[in-house]
Amino acid sequence: MQLTRRSPLTGGPLAYTVLIAATVVFAFPFYWTLVAASRSNSELSAATPALTPGPNLFHNLGEAVQQAAIGTALLNSLIVSAAVTAGVVLSSTLAGFAFAKLRFRGRGVLLALTVGTMMIPPQLGVIPLFMVIVKLDLQNKLPSVILPSLVSAFGVFFMRQFLVQALPDELIEAGRVDGASTLRIFLSIVLPVARPGMAVLGMLTFMATWNDFFWPIVALSSQNPTVQVALKSLGQGYVPDQSVVMAGALLGTLPVLLVFGLLGRQIVGGIMQGAVKG
Repeated sequence: MQLTRRSPLTGGPLAYTVLIAATVVFAFPFYWTLVAASRSNSELSAATPALTPGPNLFHNLGEAVQQAAIGTALLNSLIVSAAVTAGVVLSSTLAGFAFAKLRFRGRGVLLALTVGTMMIPPQLGVIPLFMVIVKLDLQNKLPSVILPSLVSAFGVFFMRQFLVQALPDELIEAGRVDGASTLRIFLSIVLPVARPGMAVLGMLTFMATWNDFFWPIVALSSQNPTVQVALKSLGQGYVPDQSVVMAGALLGTLPVLLVFGLLGRQIVGGIMQGAVKG
């Protein structure tokens, strides 16, 4: 019996048309941010605004840096986002493994309580959380933004669901037969399998933390801000300078795009690898 080679899947003209249209729709806001950041405020207010980049990009970027502590804000956001991402990924993987594969009394109740906290509006906890931060003398300091976000109920639920599907019970049983402890099983068996889910959760957490505005503006001052807090002080005046605002937004967006550009291929590859394993 002769085996025939299966031809690879190829997209037709309709598929390419849809993909190109979707790319244009999603890329246009970033392109418009670049255009607005490189034009003057009068050009943006014209009846027919320009659709091509102008010559004022570096001037507007300089104005944004002068009006707000953009350099300090970028460094603070990088520190906060990296620390929160590391904490969330580690704690969520540990808790997700426990809820998914370990058997202990009260597991269902604890998981229900964890998921139930996602239904509580975060605004309800602002006042007691700020009181705790003040008692610990952490106001206007980066730990006041990092510590409350190191554990995520969504992250725990996400990793639990991922490990339920991706981690076979036979691997854990084989490790126990070989005499491995729970910690050794987690390090040698769970982490390699969980890597795709950890990559996705890390990217989502980094972006959410980088774009967070509500709690940082409560806990931090304008002298030690994150990017989103610093951007609110741009373009202030009787006639707000939208070009400077967009220049600041461009500075705040570029690091996220850079991180996604560096890690996007690994994340997609990890997702596909996890799908094949599952």
